Amino acid sequence: MQRSSLFATVFALGSGATLAFASLALRREAPAVGAARQFLATLEPDQSRKARYSYDHEERLNWNFVPIKRNGLNFGEMKPEQHKAALTLLRVGVSAEGVTRLETLRQLENVLKEIERGSGPVRDPDLYFITVFGEPSERGAWGWRYEGHHVSLQWSVRDGKIVADTPQFLGANPAEVREGAMKGTRLLAKEEDEGFALVKSLDENQRKEGLTSTTAPNEILTGNSRQAQIQRDSGVPYLHLKTDQKKKLEALILQHSSLQPSELARKRLSLIRRSGLDKVKFAWMGGLEKGQGHYYRIQGTTFLIEFDNTQNNANHIHTVWRDFKGDFGADLLAQHARTSVLPR
Repeated sequence: MQRSSLFATVFALGSGATLAFASLALRREAPAVGAARQFLATLEPDQSRKARYSYDHEERLNWNFVPIKRNGLNFGEMKPEQHKAALTLLRVGVSAEGVTRLETLRQLENVLKEIERGSGPVRDPDLYFITVFGEPSERGAWGWRYEGHHVSLQWSVRDGKIVADTPQFLGANPAEVREGAMKGTRLLAKEEDEGFALVKSLDENQRKEGLTSTTAPNEILTGNSRQAQIQRDSGVPYLHLKTDQKKKLEALILQHSSLQPSELARKRLSLIRRSGLDKVKFAWMGGLEKGQGHYYRIQGTTFLIEFDNTQNNANHIHTVWRDFKGDFGADLLAQHARTSVLPR
């Protein structure tokens, strides 16, 4: 099914699809418990101490996407069977396409190593970490995180069901590999190309709303904040777009959700529908051609998507999806704190 038609189907089904989507989610998400338990069972005591925190520990909210020292257990510290178990857990939370993209992202570290030749931070595709928060169980709250340079993904689970999967950060440097064995690789090509296609389709009146600045910010505006702040209420509304432009915007939102399995993406889209698609706005800052720094934002009442390509001569992309109330399972954590206390 084409992405735009899938989006249309989700919006057309309405609340009557809730039970169907819930049953799909349960079938997909229940394996998270088994995968997490299997991964933890392979760990030696010192590895377990690195990989495990209580669900309500401060570390769960400590996310980042730059090459810094991290807490958790990285691939380089794992034996082959542990690495395999870690990837099995990761595959529960991402789509088949997502698995391929995450592996490509890791390999970009080798490209940077060749480009920088020791002049930058440590570049190592093994410095990607798995961290488990709480006790994996069919009852209660727990979660896990996958993080390293240019990726931060986290999932919160309640009673065996994934209830939150944001913040979702993905980056690419180089955005386009221009030499070497990976020449031509563009990890976030669709996110960029479809953004350009939409902004260039705007007519003069639409551009007055949609093009909010001729200068792009040099970073996503929300950074690695623990709670995303609603950005300026600017941009061209979905309501003011023509039919083909609406399809372009829908396809762009779908692309940003494609990292997650289809049932988790459906839950995101269903929430957008319920909160009002007509309230979603598309804002563009910066140049309109590749090689010029550019940024776009898609913002609704419940969510925010940011795309920024300004660094390294506009060949370094950062993208993020934030939920204003659902990041880190915020409501879930509050409920959990009221009902139980986890040992540290």
